[in-house]
Amino acid sequence: MNFLIRHTTLLPMTAEGCEPKSFTGSIAVEGNRIALLTAVEEEVEAYLEQHPECRVIDGRGRVVMPGLINTHCHAAMSLQRNMADDIALMEWLNDYIWPFEAKQTAEDIALGMTLGVVEMLLGGVTSFVDMYFHEARCVEVVRRLGIRALLGCSYFDHTIALAKADAEAAIEAAKGFSHIGIAIAPHAPYTVSRERLVEGKEFARQHGLPLMIHVAETQAEAEYVRKKYDRTPVEWLDEIGLLDEQTIAAHCVWVDEKDRATLKKRGVVVSHNAQSNMKISSGISPVAAMLDEGLCVTLATDGPCSNNDLDMWEEMRSAAFLQKVATGNPLVLPAYEVLKMATRNGARAMGYSEQELGVLREGALADLVMIDLQKPHLQPINDLVSDLVYCGKASDVELVAVDGRIVVDEGKVCGVDLPALYQAVSEAVKRIQQK
Repeated sequence: MNFLIRHTTLLPMTAEGCEPKSFTGSIAVEGNRIALLTAVEEEVEAYLEQHPECRVIDGRGRVVMPGLINTHCHAAMSLQRNMADDIALMEWLNDYIWPFEAKQTAEDIALGMTLGVVEMLLGGVTSFVDMYFHEARCVEVVRRLGIRALLGCSYFDHTIALAKADAEAAIEAAKGFSHIGIAIAPHAPYTVSRERLVEGKEFARQHGLPLMIHVAETQAEAEYVRKKYDRTPVEWLDEIGLLDEQTIAAHCVWVDEKDRATLKKRGVVVSHNAQSNMKISSGISPVAAMLDEGLCVTLATDGPCSNNDLDMWEEMRSAAFLQKVATGNPLVLPAYEVLKMATRNGARAMGYSEQELGVLREGALADLVMIDLQKPHLQPINDLVSDLVYCGKASDVELVAVDGRIVVDEGKVCGVDLPALYQAVSEAVKRIQQK
């Protein structure tokens, strides 16, 4: 159904420099594209005369903006939310997470993915980059719920054959669905050998797939790689040919100036996970320096058991505040820059241009959210962008459209029985734990 949101505040995320960042107007969607974006009421009237079947939505007291893009998560790990908290990373992985994962079925993972996607949609996330197992099974979940996704088939040193088979099945399942992409995803340079990393990259090249990988997440990882290969994680991955414009590097906490120069030279997209890094005490990624040096840095939540949610509004606020305290400079990472990381920069990580995704402009893909500004924590609106980044909450999201399809309407996910989903999740977790 075509629709038009009228008399609303529009935040297109296309402003540069001192240009006005928002204006009052209307936006219309036809098919999967934005057909009209205007402040001229006569243009709206003319459009409605030509499209009498168009659904008209009153946008007064709301703001319409591009949907948020979560560039690194493990959505199916919502089944493990709060299962093992306040534990060091390697103990967390070895003693809790990996044993639980070994007992999951593809259906369990699809169920966890469903819960994670529902949470993201309700919070205004219209695109996400995932890194997990049985992604071929999760293609159906993504198709059904309507979110845009890049699904990374993850592997360790001994599971690459399974990941390649998963990727091939996922590619087949995603055929004909332009909003679903597939990637290959080696876990990290400390869990995957040189041979298997190179094999994964060659597989990605053969199939035209992006590659995503955890990079320099913890000091322990950096020390391990240095001891084994006499290189930093970035130096090692670059030496064996993994880094290029088709690579998403998650975390990048322990990267020095030379590492950052390499990432920029290779065109690597960095996915910053502020809250996960804080919770696991991984450290503070030098995001302000990376942005100053011209790297493409995006925002992400990481998994819902290392964060413990998939809330990109919290992530924006945390990312901004963390850089300010880390640098001792309140001027770094201003609100609009953070919002660009969560929209325009995220589009690049997904393989789209900034003209097509992460912005509102005529002809762009219709991935957008409408936010209710009539909330105590959002009033008064002295600065709209600061209002959203520093005060916004997932619960403020009222409407979400992905690829032109409304998937959240009046704060409810279309076609999802939430109580039944919660019950199924609870039963699955109990069954897995009993194993």
